[in-house]
Amino acid sequence: MTTITTARPALSRVASAALVGRPGADTGRSDPGHSPAAPAATGADPLPLLCRRCGSRYDPAPIAICEECLGPLDPFYDRHRALPSRTTIEARPASLWRYREWLPFDGSPAHSLDTGCTPLVEAPALARAIGVARAWVKNDSVSHPTLSFKDRVVAAAINAASAFGLGTFGCASTGNLANAVAAHAARAGLPAWIFIPHDLELGKVVGTLVYGAHVVRVRGTYDDVNRLCAQVADRFGWGIANVNLRSYYGEGSKTVAFEIAEQLGWRLPAAVIAPMAGGSLVTKLRKGFAEFHLAGLVDGELPRLYGAQATGCQPIARLVESRGDRLIPEIPQTIARSIAIGNPADGLTAAAALRETGGWAAAVSDEALVRGIRILAESTGIFTETAGGATVAAALALAKSGHLRPDDEVVLCITGNGLKTVEAVTAALGEAPIIAPRLREVEPLVAALAGQQDPEPLVAASH
Repeated sequence: MTTITTARPALSRVASAALVGRPGADTGRSDPGHSPAAPAATGADPLPLLCRRCGSRYDPAPIAICEECLGPLDPFYDRHRALPSRTTIEARPASLWRYREWLPFDGSPAHSLDTGCTPLVEAPALARAIGVARAWVKNDSVSHPTLSFKDRVVAAAINAASAFGLGTFGCASTGNLANAVAAHAARAGLPAWIFIPHDLELGKVVGTLVYGAHVVRVRGTYDDVNRLCAQVADRFGWGIANVNLRSYYGEGSKTVAFEIAEQLGWRLPAAVIAPMAGGSLVTKLRKGFAEFHLAGLVDGELPRLYGAQATGCQPIARLVESRGDRLIPEIPQTIARSIAIGNPADGLTAAAALRETGGWAAAVSDEALVRGIRILAESTGIFTETAGGATVAAALALAKSGHLRPDDEVVLCITGNGLKTVEAVTAALGEAPIIAPRLREVEPLVAALAGQQDPEPLVAASH
């Protein structure tokens, strides 16, 4: 049995201020550089935190790193808490909060009550293309409200920000998180500050500005942006979703695993494939499946987990392949900007999750991931962004290398909508002809096709 050490080291400026409900509280005076605290919200209380490495215990606070050993902090769940049955969960409203006993709050949330419960789509044509028995697409490209799985983590983070009285909500982002933070903040009535790399896709920039957020483009990579946001959080007393609120934010990803299990009839697939940026999603998938298994809600063995990256930014994939214990940061050079994180915060944990579940990682070229976007669209009618293209391309590569088996039942996690990264596929699709509104101009187009042998569909030619 592991002994839990109760500790309460001195907190950072941001955490101390939040705990007493006003900025600058650790100095005993108001600080004009900090944002005013938000009004106290009626809602759920955040859970205490526990260091994953040394077991130090913290009261609820907007902190993510243990001040004893610098290990990551996770929400602490009472193992004796009452857990719902399958029937109880099924009777609840269709949102991620139907799994609230596994989310880091005590009580009912105040914000983002309609996020989650995206479709799980069976994809027989995609299964044939990959070479597996069955395939499903977990389609977070239609997540509410901003069309990516980041809505899930932001739903958790914004309830934490509100509970701590943090008057401004923000993030460092490669795009999808920017959209989600801006939208959820607008709905909650909180000002939002969003920091993004300067060269982000136009669709993601517009999809953030439209919500009235303060958007700042930073010269450099995501890793540069993230370092800046750590300083911003401490200087201004803001709630930065993936920095000082990360302990609560990350738990939202577990709901992808919960929904997959429920949508498969309370059983588990053989394998799950997900894109990797910071590495949090695959680690939380592992945690989510394990929590449902421990609760006796699901049948079957825990799934093998596989991670997808682009060859232009593959620090986690390289770590898996080397079987090492040291992650080497990279400078991203890929069109898949949503997963272009060269120094992933959860890289070591993600690599361990893949190896320990019997899975693996695959890195694919930009050309291959664009093809993956088209294969998914042609086989399922789902248009995904570049991260989803990497996931499909990785599935093909993993099957070819023997990591996926012909009798496998596989779930592909599609985490964002293709309308956000149209630049990636525009050149590969060509142009549509322009004609006058006359039948005689349609006839030669039809005749030209009739005189040609129909090209083999991309999805049929992929395996």
